[in-house]
Amino acid sequence: MLASVLQFHTEWAWMVIIGNALGGLWCLGAHWIPALRVRALWWFVIFVEATIFVQVCLGVYMVAGEGFKAPQFHMFYGFVAIITVAILYSYRNQMRAHQYLLYGFGGLFLMGLGIRAMLVG
Repeated sequence: MLASVLQFHTEWAWMVIIGNALGGLWCLGAHWIPALRVRALWWFVIFVEATIFVQVCLGVYMVAGEGFKAPQFHMFYGFVAIITVAILYSYRNQMRAHQYLLYGFGGLFLMGLGIRAMLVG
């Protein structure tokens, strides 16, 4: 079972990386192009940020439940990604005037964390 969870964890990483990249670019575009400011944007951002939680839960299951040994910095980047999502959410009201920039650069930062986690893992 560990092999199938590990394979899903590896493949889901691409969903996290590409999804957050697209969400970040969409938000940055919405900052300058009002036509991109649609409700679907926020549903997409919620979905791609939720993919991070799925990814981390899979990793925690493999390490805690199956005894898999993961590199320390790989796990560090996963938990930093969760903290980043929490910070983005906590600043949404204070940054209301610049929310598209906040989530745009935040999405790109999350993409970078995912890439970095893959490189060290």
